[in-house]
Amino acid sequence: MESFAGADEILQLVTFTLGEEEYAVDILKVQEINKMKEITRVPNAPFFMEGVINLRGKVIPVINLRNKFGLMSKENDEASRIMIMDIQGIIMGLVVDSVSEVLRIPSSIVEPTPPLSSDISSEYLQGIAKLDERLIILLDMNRLVGKPEDTALIEGATQFIEA
Repeated sequence: MESFAGADEILQLVTFTLGEEEYAVDILKVQEINKMKEITRVPNAPFFMEGVINLRGKVIPVINLRNKFGLMSKENDEASRIMIMDIQGIIMGLVVDSVSEVLRIPSSIVEPTPPLSSDISSEYLQGIAKLDERLIILLDMNRLVGKPEDTALIEGATQFIEA
């Protein structure tokens, strides 16, 4: 999903919701999707880090996307999911309101992000797909937690737990 220049390219995306908005990420970044489980809070973690989970013996940091995007907080419910993703070599979980579907769309329907298109800083956005009456916001996961200070905070908090 790095570039949308190739009009014949087919993008495979996992879509999910946060509030009323629908988002998508490259399916190749998603390792698995889990129901909510107990999340252990970590002292001095960044504001967007919900905590860590034990996933088959591995400690996985979990980010709450609502917090990261500055959206109003919401209690997790039956539809809430933790998407386990590989982002720049770091395995982490992302808490989302619900996971919708897997989509295959032509890259030609993706447009660049207009300024101020949502509550989310446009630095995290890769584009917007127009699909029938739906607008799907494509996220750039490398930019989402790719800042060195974010990565260092997440790794530091996780190592604190593993020690």
